[in-house]
Amino acid sequence: MDIRCKDCLYYLPIDVFNGLCKKLKKNILPDQIEKSCFEKNKKCKYCKNFTLSKDDDQLGTCMGTIFAYPDMIAQKCVDFSQK
Repeated sequence: MDIRCKDCLYYLPIDVFNGLCKKLKKNILPDQIEKSCFEKNKKCKYCKNFTLSKDDDQLGTCMGTIFAYPDMIAQKCVDFSQK
């Protein structure tokens, strides 16, 4: 998995095409690679309980029962466990 700004804790989306880096205080693109201040955000795709669907790379399951999207932010998920 590539490291993209949209996966960083400091990424603040403005719209689909633009965002802000809260740490560097500059405009960035979601797919931009900025390793200088990257800190992995809690997203379903980084959780041990998340399994990506074999048929669809944009959908998966949490703990084998609940549908979840890989890019969903799981900051308040009590079952989140970093891979």
